[in-house]
Amino acid sequence: MTDSEKAKMIRGDHYNASDSVLRADRLHARELIHRLNVTAPRGHLSSYADIVAELLPNATCPTWLQPPFYCDYGYNLYIGEDVFINFNCVFLDCAPITIGAYCQFGPGVQLYTASHPISAKSRRAAVEFAKPITIGEDCWIGGAVVVCPGIAIGDRCIIGAGAVVTRDIPDDAVAVGNPARVIRTLG
Repeated sequence: MTDSEKAKMIRGDHYNASDSVLRADRLHARELIHRLNVTAPRGHLSSYADIVAELLPNATCPTWLQPPFYCDYGYNLYIGEDVFINFNCVFLDCAPITIGAYCQFGPGVQLYTASHPISAKSRRAAVEFAKPITIGEDCWIGGAVVVCPGIAIGDRCIIGAGAVVTRDIPDDAVAVGNPARVIRTLG
């Protein structure tokens, strides 16, 4: 019996992104995202909370999303307690994205688990792969930060606005720049 394309995707193996199950999952997420992004918060908090719960079944509440927010699937986002995600964030969750409790994300943060083969022939065939992202507890991810596939950011880190994180960041670090580099240790 062969693995499903969804199982391959979540595991980090090469998979076909055109698979009908994955297309249906993305469409369902897009419909929920649209509803989330057009729901007025005033007077509609229960609708908002219901949409967030359906889109992000592995998020601990309260999770605060400031619309607009975008993701591929939603079910690959594992979000700890009391996380704040500011306006216009994009979380491409083809592989699991794990976010620890009490993290704060500035506007325009982009978390990319999705990647593509170097071979043009493979890319043309809609083959891709994904690597998980892990962000520890009590992190502050500044506005417009990009986190690349397969990255782990430790607990209590600060990632400065506009940084591009291309390698792991240890606990208690402040990292800035493109590519991001640790400039000091906290504590």
